[in-house]
Amino acid sequence: MIIYTMNYLPFEKELIDLADKDLVVREKLLTTGELYGGYHPEMEKIHKANAVRLREIIAEIGYPTISKVGEKANDAAWLIIQHAISEPEFMKACYAMMEENYPDISPVHKAYLYDRIQVFQSKPQRYGTQLTADGTIYPVEKKENLNKMRETVSLPALSMTDINKIPEPEDIPEIDSKDVEYTVWRKKVGWI
Repeated sequence: MIIYTMNYLPFEKELIDLADKDLVVREKLLTTGELYGGYHPEMEKIHKANAVRLREIIAEIGYPTISKVGEKANDAAWLIIQHAISEPEFMKACYAMMEENYPDISPVHKAYLYDRIQVFQSKPQRYGTQLTADGTIYPVEKKENLNKMRETVSLPALSMTDINKIPEPEDIPEIDSKDVEYTVWRKKVGWI
């Protein structure tokens, strides 16, 4: 009789479990209508705890690349980083680590994180991955190169109709004027 055991790479299961917990809480808050209207304290608590643990893992093994933790756990680490929104320096440091470890990470992860950081800083994004509250693509650095940039990270091309709807960088939709509490929060955590 052959007995199969799961041989997890270091931290593989833990990273996946942390990301799953994040998604379960997010889904619960979404279902109850509590996810929107400010950064929900329960969601923030999960994000902060996950970031603390990911920092510890990074201190031990470096950035959790695909070869170190497997593809699913690498995806999970990226989700944790994407959701560490109250820790701008951590997100920026992780982006730098992604750059150092390319191509042992998903290029899509790098694109999404770059764009997310830019948007939180009220700057144009590069790959068109982030949307405004009304579902419009947040302004990009260069509309004319957008699909070329997306192609470099394996994102699908956008239609010219979608690209033409993107506001110009000088018309960045200021979230500040729409949500005073959000602006206070961004200042408090160091985005602006």
